[in-house]
Amino acid sequence: MDKNKFYKNILIDLFKESVKSADPSVVLEKYIPKPPKGRIVVIGAGKASARMAKVFEQIWLKRGYGKLEGIVLTRYGHGEKCKFIEIIEASHPVPDKAGIEGTNKIINLVSNLERKDLLVFLVSGGGSSLMVAPKENINLKEKQNITDSLLRSGASISEINCVRKKLSRVKGGNLAALAYPAKILTLAISDVPGDDPSVIASGPTFPDSNNSQEALEVIKKYKIVCSNNVISLLTSKDKDNLGRSNKIFSNSSYKIIASSQNSLKSSANFIKSKGFKPIILSDSMEGDADTVGIIHGAIAKQIIKYGSPFKPPLCILSGGETTVKVNNLKGRGGRNTQFLLSLAIHLNSEENIYSIACDTDGIDGVESNAGAIIFPDSLKRGLKIGIHARDYLNRNDAYTFFHKLKDLVFTGPTKTNVNDFRALIITKN
Repeated sequence: MDKNKFYKNILIDLFKESVKSADPSVVLEKYIPKPPKGRIVVIGAGKASARMAKVFEQIWLKRGYGKLEGIVLTRYGHGEKCKFIEIIEASHPVPDKAGIEGTNKIINLVSNLERKDLLVFLVSGGGSSLMVAPKENINLKEKQNITDSLLRSGASISEINCVRKKLSRVKGGNLAALAYPAKILTLAISDVPGDDPSVIASGPTFPDSNNSQEALEVIKKYKIVCSNNVISLLTSKDKDNLGRSNKIFSNSSYKIIASSQNSLKSSANFIKSKGFKPIILSDSMEGDADTVGIIHGAIAKQIIKYGSPFKPPLCILSGGETTVKVNNLKGRGGRNTQFLLSLAIHLNSEENIYSIACDTDGIDGVESNAGAIIFPDSLKRGLKIGIHARDYLNRNDAYTFFHKLKDLVFTGPTKTNVNDFRALIITKN
């Protein structure tokens, strides 16, 4: 039996199960509201938002609820065809002109809503980049540079979105302010550790607990180069902070319809049916991808050597979002392949361990792969063709390493997004 092929198939099926459990067609139906007395307007932003819009529209029309209208922003290649809701594709993770134009259309659509109307906001990961409306004298180029620098700096998603909120006309509760006094229902697919609504897509319809000083501290911490306009805005008095007590949230509700934890539970049930004890390590693992790889490797070695805290066969599952501090701009890869390469190096060809790490949206970083798989012989196969894992790790070129081994995982856009998915299968000797 080809063990690598056998466990590869299990790992890929395991990942597919995590994605399937977060598909809008599976999770959205029970959250569809009843028709309001006035207009029903559907807007959205994120990599899953177009699929969410299509499912919402199909169920709405099937129930005979009548006409609806709306605009949704999603990433290029993640669109769907809808009858009434306009789907606009834009750039992610660095915003572009299409994102600004689409966001302006959304602003115009929601700004004249009345109390009898209902605004449904379909949001998922990626919404921060797609829904872009810079404040005051800040232009698109400045937003692009700041976003790109933050993404390469190793900053966490909560830190990045803290800055984004303070530079935006729609984030940090400002979209809710524009739609007031209409009733607002936000349906979210969470891609952030801890499922914090204020961090998901930078919380356009949720109270903002951050202030400008915190955003400035993030800029300073990661040495992000900003224009005088940006610094001036962040050092001015925080007059626009929309906290929980603000009246604009009095008629607003927020529901998380899919999350990393729910997907991990589905994956746990799947792997249990294959004879492996599932161990959900965490649904909100954060930190440097290299370090998280070392930690997972240390746990796996403890299990192999001592049978502690559990004896194999078992499967370690984790979710969340790691970060990568980019040292080499020419390197190719994302946080999942970076994690796996670090893990492989730390395991040092340990027998009986197989692992997959993929982004549930189907895109690891800016590459076309979802992630990759490592096997006990990954490092040895690399050496046979003259590639050294440590060299590729140091130059942030994990994609190329796994591409040469033919161990990348390709799914295409999944049109959902509950963040990173990691699994380590540990077999018996």
